[in-house]
Amino acid sequence: MTPTSATAFSNIVGAILAAGASSRMGTPKALLPIGPADDCFLTRLSGVFRDAGLGSIVAVVGPGAEAVRRRADEIVPPIRVLENPDPSRGQLSSLLIALDAAEAEEAGGLLVTLVDVPLVEPNTIRQLLDTWRRTRAPIVRPERHGRHGHPVIFDKAVFGDLHRADPALGARSVVRAHAAAIVDVPVEDEGPFVDIDTPEDYRRWVGR
Repeated sequence: MTPTSATAFSNIVGAILAAGASSRMGTPKALLPIGPADDCFLTRLSGVFRDAGLGSIVAVVGPGAEAVRRRADEIVPPIRVLENPDPSRGQLSSLLIALDAAEAEEAGGLLVTLVDVPLVEPNTIRQLLDTWRRTRAPIVRPERHGRHGHPVIFDKAVFGDLHRADPALGARSVVRAHAAAIVDVPVEDEGPFVDIDTPEDYRRWVGR
């Protein structure tokens, strides 16, 4: 079995993208309560990342996200909070901020998820990491019944392509360009495919 210590995958950075306006939810999704403990989407995802063996984790937030920053400061071991000064530029702008952090660490890859997808299980992330380490495919992602979800691993081989991507198309253009080399990892976990965007989604999947 793959080790789950903090150093097991020290060559890859985990990123939680949480800079969206949460306009449909009406409150920052990163702080929504989840689980029986005093967890929120942000703390649950960071804990899942740690359980899966990731040692370096960043969260990308929008301007004015002081409450999210305060909650992030309570996480032990700590995660880094990076600010996207203009999230209106699109999701790619947040991904690129996380990518800069990964490149600064000379990481071999970047594992990215949206804060909207908080139900993924640690074992699913371990499967993705194991597959990436074994294949070093340019992109590794979970698959279930023909659907693709999060997190997604981008190998450093495509970092340059992400930097050059059209902001209007985001990372999708990079995914399409490398479609033949993508490795899809079949998983039973439903979490990677549950996107919680609205109060109705929240009530359905979290029940509060």
